[in-house]
Amino acid sequence: MKLSIALLLTAGSATAFAPSSLVHSSYSRHLNLATKSDFCKHSALCMSAAEANVAESAAIADKDTDTNATSEFPPILQELREVAMRLHTREQAPREGKAEEPKKPAEPYVPTQADYLQFLVDSYVVYVALEEIVNEVDALAPFRNSGLERTQALETDIAYMCERFDLQRPDAGKAGSMYAAQLKNMIKSDEDVPEFMCHYYNFYFAHLAGGRMIGKQMSKLLLDGEALEFYKWGENVNGLKDTVKGQIEELAKGWNRQERDSCIDATAAAFMGGGGINGYLYGRNPH
Repeated sequence: MKLSIALLLTAGSATAFAPSSLVHSSYSRHLNLATKSDFCKHSALCMSAAEANVAESAAIADKDTDTNATSEFPPILQELREVAMRLHTREQAPREGKAEEPKKPAEPYVPTQADYLQFLVDSYVVYVALEEIVNEVDALAPFRNSGLERTQALETDIAYMCERFDLQRPDAGKAGSMYAAQLKNMIKSDEDVPEFMCHYYNFYFAHLAGGRMIGKQMSKLLLDGEALEFYKWGENVNGLKDTVKGQIEELAKGWNRQERDSCIDATAAAFMGGGGINGYLYGRNPH
């Protein structure tokens, strides 16, 4: 079990989320595709989400065919998926992956409870930023109280981890703090909403897809099978996802080509933001 979870989290790379200078630069929108692909393929959270969403995204595209018949653009989630899949390897996405296969690590990292706690804390600060932005920007009003919110669940889980394993709650690390700051600085006007929605979609839905798989593995490895509140949405998860995806498509109907490109072009940065936090689970982020 320890070996399998370690292999899952390292995502086949010994160089994932390397030096802090590269992590800092990862948040630039002007990184080349090769660097962005490295971050994507080294992130188990990102690649698992994309793989889990392949069939689902195709279904969305089919479902939206009629409603978009008179539109000059395809569904925005279809466009996002196409870009995301190109950032994966052939092993991860056999038909669409473009990135090189990473080297296998000599010694897979096995995460600890402290690693997992840091992951939860960093995730928390990012979800706080996401929820604050949604609550402050009028154009994002449809996404308020959507059911995707995770901050209260994470507060409960962080307190649980600290009490059960006699750990002190750490401060947010560099990965979470940087990504939260990036998100807060992103929205200056309604023109920035498309870029933000890429991050919103990728962060929330990565957790709903590959994140749930990682949560189950962490539960078996570190928590004696205990399921955290972070991974609980109620019984109708698919209905929740469909509702929010429909709201995203409705919002995007009013975007011109430039605004849609602003959303799509943020995909790699969104993967890097979530993947950086995932780095705590395979030993690439000191804390």
